[in-house]
Amino acid sequence: QVQLVESGGGLVQAGGSLRLSCKASGRIFSINSMGWYRQAPGNQRELAATISNIGRTNYADSVRGRFTISRDNAKNTVYLEMNSLKPEDTAVYYCNLEALRLHYWGQGTQVTVSS
Repeated sequence: QVQLVESGGGLVQAGGSLRLSCKASGRIFSINSMGWYRQAPGNQRELAATISNIGRTNYADSVRGRFTISRDNAKNTVYLEMNSLKPEDTAVYYCNLEALRLHYWGQGTQVTVSS
């Protein structure tokens, strides 16, 4: 089974930065992409950023220019560098792995940005 473990969330003031990490483990044969989704209270889960196995990135308009996604394929790890954080970035951030058209999810890590 695939397991995703996130870390790096916490409390930060507006304008600050955080770096999230997600380590994938288990029987993974073909990773198509990894990424980060977020869900704020009362809202649906939304895409923040993804990166494919070939390095192609995709960002939500709301985070483009402030967040940077990267990965270490050898370690099956994806990172999300979050800069210039805003209170509206407050959410639970979930790591996602796509393989063979299936999606796997981490348990989430809380990011809280104070004004």
